[in-house]
Amino acid sequence: MQEFPVASNLLPLMSEPTQTWLTQEAADRLAAELAQLEGPLRAEIIKKIESARAEGDLKENGGYHAAREEQGKIEGRIRQLKHMLEHAHIGTPPAGEPGVVGLGMLVTADIAGKEIKFLLGSREIAQGDEEFDVYSEKSPLGSAVLGKKIGETVKYKAPNGKEIQVAILEAAYLF
Repeated sequence: MQEFPVASNLLPLMSEPTQTWLTQEAADRLAAELAQLEGPLRAEIIKKIESARAEGDLKENGGYHAAREEQGKIEGRIRQLKHMLEHAHIGTPPAGEPGVVGLGMLVTADIAGKEIKFLLGSREIAQGDEEFDVYSEKSPLGSAVLGKKIGETVKYKAPNGKEIQVAILEAAYLF
């Protein structure tokens, strides 16, 4: 039997659990979105595919291809939401040391001379109407500030290779 080294090397990465903290409100909002996607939206896209398929030649049927693409996006979001809700911790993350940046915190930082507010953690925590960016704890900026104290200055390497200095000004839990 032939082994595929690339695929086997990816297995540990794909099975790595991701820890997400969600408020009860965020979990309820995501569960409602999942119910909407699995119910009415999934049924609607199936009808679109069936009607486009009935039009004939699928090779040159733009409506059919658009509907299949939309179906793929919906199914991907369903998988993402199911995984997140199955593995999420509902409630408030355990309080860390006072003055230390943790997941679920709204961080105010001076990044390269510009004051920026961002949420550290999952974008799913945010209500959607807030006006700040969300950075994963696995992002270069997120991993640089996670566990650091307010008042500390850290550096991280941006994707473009530049080293950027970040001064942590404030950090407080969003919920």
